[in-house]
Amino acid sequence: MDTPDPFFTEWARKRPGQIRSRRRARLLMEALDLDPASVPVLGVVGSKGKGAAATYAAAALSAAGLRTVLATGPSFRSYRERVRVDGVSLTDTELDALGARIEAARVRLPPVEETGGHLAPSGLFLIAALLRAREVGADVCVLEAGAGGYRDELRVIGPDVVALGKVFGEHLGVLGDTIPEIAREKVRVAGARTRALLTLPQTDEVSEAVAAGLAEATDGSVVAETVDPDARGVEPPAELRPAGLSAASGVLGTTAALRMLDVLGRPRPSPARLRAVLGTVRLPARLSQHAVPGSDARIIVDSAINRDGVTTALAHARTLWGGVDHVLLCLPDHKDVSGAVAALGDVPVTAVVLPEAHLRFEHVPPPHWRTVKADDLSPAAIAALGGRLLALGTVYFTGRVLEAVDAPTDRLFGPQD
Repeated sequence: MDTPDPFFTEWARKRPGQIRSRRRARLLMEALDLDPASVPVLGVVGSKGKGAAATYAAAALSAAGLRTVLATGPSFRSYRERVRVDGVSLTDTELDALGARIEAARVRLPPVEETGGHLAPSGLFLIAALLRAREVGADVCVLEAGAGGYRDELRVIGPDVVALGKVFGEHLGVLGDTIPEIAREKVRVAGARTRALLTLPQTDEVSEAVAAGLAEATDGSVVAETVDPDARGVEPPAELRPAGLSAASGVLGTTAALRMLDVLGRPRPSPARLRAVLGTVRLPARLSQHAVPGSDARIIVDSAINRDGVTTALAHARTLWGGVDHVLLCLPDHKDVSGAVAALGDVPVTAVVLPEAHLRFEHVPPPHWRTVKADDLSPAAIAALGGRLLALGTVYFTGRVLEAVDAPTDRLFGPQD
């Protein structure tokens, strides 16, 4: 996997307690002569499913004939995937050129200590997407926030439309001490430029927090619009939605894109055209199925991080294959490890430990589980576990599995090779 240093320089040098700086991101955009209002932006925030929502939004906008730049994160196999034009990843040369331009502007900024914090990688990829949009004359950008919220660089850019996925305790202690506090912080990515916010159904407490945060962020000019995936006639139809828990995110992204077209005064695509494009969407590491090279084994890869996700993935595989021979699971301690253990029961499991220093793997696994290092995974080692396999866990891990099985990840929608 490539490592474009310009996107990580300040993050790698940050000191304990130092935070990302919206002011510094704004200064960088000014140094790049980058007007964030020069291209319409659909922003995606939430606790889970942001990538699926953003991808479906970009595909729906492309179905309407708009040239679309999409920024998502984390990547699967390459950082090139963080920025895409009409669903296709940048080339190495294109990403390197964007990184060089960002770095040339960054070194002219005041010292980090004078701007209240560092430039975060996720924010720099959003800025790279805006630069690419200017280069290719894009009609719209779909930008997935990092953690999201008032402190996110998406707030500096200013989304015209916001899509809010389900909010749960993924960022407790970071964005807030309660789930409603997290929800309030996430919707404050909206601002004076925002014309609409669409949200999946939330709990009553979260809905109240969303309403309060949105009223504060937009001076009461925007009221949340709820997207019910079970409503009659909502797009896309069930057979074109992502599998499993991502299905609702696909509906949210599609609906947000159609609302974006309304805001822009652009015609919506016909249902036939919309469904034709959405039918080409492929979401790696979201219950995606792949052949294991050099064997007859098949593996389903999913970025499940809690009990519900693991349960859904198991059910999906059993419905598809009739059973599961082995599960590769990689969950750092801050994920729902105990929930995953309960969901897996007596299924044969190999726990995978990642080398990233900031991730902890101190949870003691059940005695019948095996444990391996992520660096030891190879197609042969994976295939040796059985013919019907599941790989579940954090995106740092699922990306490694996609790399090991040489999964196609450069195109998310459009004509498939």
